[in-house]
Amino acid sequence: MRFAPQKTAPFGAVFCLLLANLPAASQEVAEIPFWHQPPGTAGLGGGLRFGQDPYLAADNDDQRNFDLVPLYLYEGKYLFARGASGGIHIVDNDTYEFNVMARYRFQQLDPDRNEFYDGLEKRRQTLDAGVEFRMSKAWGELALNWLTDTLGRHKGQQAQVTYRYRFETGRWSISPFLTWTYQDKKLTDYYFGVSEAEATAERPQYSVGSSQWNTFGLNTAWHFSDRIVFFANVAFAGADSDVWDSPLVEESNMSQLFVGGTYTFGNARKPSDINDPLRKGEWAWRVNYGYQASGNIVSEIDQGDFSKSELADTRIGGLTAMKLLHDGSRVDFQGRFALMRHFESKEGNGEFFSYNAYIMAMGRGYSGWTGEEWFRWGFGFGMSYAETVPIEEQRKQASRGENTAHFINYLEMMVDFPLRRASKAKWLQDCYAGLTIVHRSGIFGTSDLLGDVSGGSDWITAHLECVR
Repeated sequence: MRFAPQKTAPFGAVFCLLLANLPAASQEVAEIPFWHQPPGTAGLGGGLRFGQDPYLAADNDDQRNFDLVPLYLYEGKYLFARGASGGIHIVDNDTYEFNVMARYRFQQLDPDRNEFYDGLEKRRQTLDAGVEFRMSKAWGELALNWLTDTLGRHKGQQAQVTYRYRFETGRWSISPFLTWTYQDKKLTDYYFGVSEAEATAERPQYSVGSSQWNTFGLNTAWHFSDRIVFFANVAFAGADSDVWDSPLVEESNMSQLFVGGTYTFGNARKPSDINDPLRKGEWAWRVNYGYQASGNIVSEIDQGDFSKSELADTRIGGLTAMKLLHDGSRVDFQGRFALMRHFESKEGNGEFFSYNAYIMAMGRGYSGWTGEEWFRWGFGFGMSYAETVPIEEQRKQASRGENTAHFINYLEMMVDFPLRRASKAKWLQDCYAGLTIVHRSGIFGTSDLLGDVSGGSDWITAHLECVR
């Protein structure tokens, strides 16, 4: 679905997590409307989210939220990823879009926030899924969605309608919006009700029932270039009086601010950003295998500490596919997907897969005398989902009394050397052998999307990569 000219494309990132702690507004605006990019476009970004939540606080500081938000962007012919949401296009054209999709719900209440909540069951984030419909006309954009809980936490459902109108002037984009949301009794009571078992003299039993929410906001973006966009956005939300009458709630309205930027790297399906005609359609495959490392990718492994972990004796093997997105004069950008197999049966954690999607910046070193390629280096950034949390992460976090997460940030560093310098075998002329460092982390516990995880795990692997 193409809602705007391509130059405004990354502007959609203004919506990602804008209202992550606003219970109703966190749906339509907690995604990145990346649909007006050509299919195959990939990008990355980040933002800082500030604001309030409605829950009773010991002081004003307890209500102020700060969150680092990594933005993972992809718009495909059938698949899409828009920061906190992703899914499958069923219909996608210039006017209409119909999707099956999933979206992360950030709303939560931790009883440890202050003494008032002692004895209260934790209200947790979840993954909602359902369907959405979007329509774009001259009079504006209309979006409708229906979502239900997939993790059995609030076990409720939600319906939402959003209207938005875009103003474009030069490099600036301004987009006011209005949202109406309906949440059923199960969802509303989960986050704002008090059960009989949780009731105290200061916190009486309370059932909210279903609720309706109204939200309005404004998104602004400055298009620094065709690839880079900076944004600043604000939104306000209010709900039925039954919500505000809950003994858990102190604020009768909420506000959020989200600021950040995005960068679009190129297109995996159409090589429009590739200048060398001989490299259009270039792709590669890689196999790698290695061991659990003791140190961290930054400050230890990158300085030559290749020691094995003393916490866990595990192995990892992987198969990676790469597609060239953009060839630069000094650095190429690639879209990569790595399927990793974790061998942790010796440590009692079984064998399982992790799935990693990321952007790789790839540079080369050349001989100053002959101009021949001597080596390549790469740095990748993206997201990782593990079917089982690796045992190293479990043990590190348990020793600190902190949580783990299946979905987490992914980093990769690599260096390799062309095999054509060592062999004249025809099949090796476009192949490289070297070292890949694999890293999962939660960005120092600063990101709700990554489970507020402050630790991670690393593997040192040898690889063979061939370009086709």
